[in-house]
Order: sequence, then structure tokens, then C-alpha cells
Amino acid sequence: MALLDIDHLRVSFRTEGGTVQAVDDVSFSLEPGEILGIVGESGSGKSVTAMTIMGLTRSPNASFAGRITLTGPDGATTDLLAASNHQLESIRGARVAMIFQDPMTALNPVHRVGDQIAEQIRAHEPVGKRAATARAVDLLRRVGIPRPDERARSFPHEFSGGMRQRVMIAMTLSCSPQVLIADEPTTALDVTIQAQILAEIEDLRAETGVGVLLITHDLGVIAEVADRVAVMYAGRVVEQGDLRTMFTDPLHPYTWGLLGSVPRIDKDRPGRLPTIPGAPPSLQNTPKGCHFAPRCPHRFERCGEVPPLEAADATAPGHLDRCWLALDTKRKVRIVNGTIGLPAASPAGADTAGVR
Repeated sequence: MALLDIDHLRVSFRTEGGTVQAVDDVSFSLEPGEILGIVGESGSGKSVTAMTIMGLTRSPNASFAGRITLTGPDGATTDLLAASNHQLESIRGARVAMIFQDPMTALNPVHRVGDQIAEQIRAHEPVGKRAATARAVDLLRRVGIPRPDERARSFPHEFSGGMRQRVMIAMTLSCSPQVLIADEPTTALDVTIQAQILAEIEDLRAETGVGVLLITHDLGVIAEVADRVAVMYAGRVVEQGDLRTMFTDPLHPYTWGLLGSVPRIDKDRPGRLPTIPGAPPSLQNTPKGCHFAPRCPHRFERCGEVPPLEAADATAPGHLDRCWLALDTKRKVRIVNGTIGLPAASPAGADTAGVR
């Protein structure tokens, strides 16, 4: 049974400029011991999905639909969307923990890091301050903080970006959660520290069997650690499948564009790095039908209808995508200059024979 099951989740916010449909019919699941990577451009709904799982998007101007089901060790399930604020307080940190995108703003600047970790432990377990502080020191040691006894008494501004991220990982470890959400955990870190943070997450998964939801815009990070991948665009999941299939047999034009824009060390350097034409749509006024259609060189008339998220290849039922193009056509038109990508320019409706 899945640890976390998101079923047709919709999240919208009422603003002075209109309704923002931040998450639009998103469904996926997370298994025990699995790392599910969620990738997409800024504004695709990745972080809003994560914050909604944690119950952090609740406000008078927010509306929700669908289900977010968390399954406990005893098999009991909880719908996080329907849970009360009191229930969520007992779940956050203990059963579902989150590494936030910016550790400097996620940590309280006026409290010592050891006290912040100890506070979370004491919020969920009946232990004294001294025992909680001792556990906080052990957790800092576990994630590779040097001189943890001394550094537990330091303030967040006294740590580097990588060390602050390690403090956040120590905090998530403090109550042995079932689900770990890592929202851009390597943003603004150099590649050496990125590798260390990813190694920490993999070690945590191996040691505890925690399910990890890894949110990033970096396909290199996804390729390094993920077991499965979900690609989001303009609030929707447009493709999902296992890691190998997503990189070797992607079936959605947006995924082709993402892969094609990554520099390849095994090919000659292009004069100009390929890009996806246009810009993401406003979530206050998304296109009818396929949200990617205005930027897609392979669009045609049927793209005005919303494509379902379904398997195009019967031999790969776990590989789902939202695109009306026929399977053979997808595998033909995705090859640009000998590699997967989008053409620099192509007339609308080009080469769409065999649409489904």
C-alpha cells in the first residue's frame, strides 16, 4: 500500500486579479522507501502541492478538492485535506516532514539550532529538555556537522548554506517520519555540497525506509537519486513513469523540451543552448485544453481538448502522459538533430499524422 496517495488534487487561490488555479487535477502516489522526483519550471505547482500535503496552504482565500491519503504503519489512513488543524499539528514533523527551499528563512534566526531541533522533538514526544537537546546533538553529528556539541549552540546565520541545509535534514530526522518532502534541497549550493546533501537523503531512505518526495527543476538531481519521475507543467502532471523510461522514452513534448535544454557532455557544444519557446501561461488564465499547446511546435486542432493522463504504450502501463499525439508520431518527432528535444521553430500542426 502506498504511503502517500494524491488523488485528483486541485488547489486554487482567490486574488484581486482573479482565481489562480495553482494545482489542477494532480494524481500520484509514493511508496515506502521510494524517491519520487517532481520536476518542472517555476510556477508549475510543485511547491504548492508539497505545501498542501503539509497543510501549509490553508487560508480563507484557498479552495481545495480531491484527496491526500496518508497511510500509517498500522494501515490506518488519514485524509490530510479533511484533517483538522489539530490533527495536522500532530502529523507535521512526526509522520510527514519537509526540507524547505530556503533553510535561512525556514530556521528561526533568533533561536539556536539545537533548541529548534529539540523543540520539535518535545512537541511530538514526552521527553525532557535535556534529553531532547542530547538527541539534537546526536542528529547534528549524524548529518555531518563538525563539533556538534558546540554548533548546537550556534544561530542559523553562523552556518553556511550547506550546513543550514544539513540542520534542516537533522530536524526532519528527529521524529523518524514516514514521508520526507525535499523542496529544492540543493538550490544555490555548489555541486560538491549538492552531492553531499543528495547522499544524506539517499542514506536516510536506505536506513529508515522513508518515502521521499524530491522537488526540483534540476534534471541532473533527478537522474542521480530518483526512482520515479513526475513532470509538472502549469499545475498539471503531464508525464510520469520510472526514471529510466522517462529519460530514454519520454512521450510528452514538454519533457522533450526539458531534456533537450540540458547540455550534453557526450556531444559537441551547440552554438546556442536549445530552449523551450515562449513562456509558461498565467495560472489565472490558462489555455483551454492542453496547457502546453501554445508553446508546442507539434500542436494541432485536438489540443483544444484536455488530454487525459494515461498510458500511450500498452506494454508500459506505468508510463503516463497527457498528449494527443499517437505513440509512433511521438517517437518520430521528438528526435531533433539526433537527440531528444523540440525544434527551434515549427509551424503549428506540423507532422501530426496518426494522432490518437
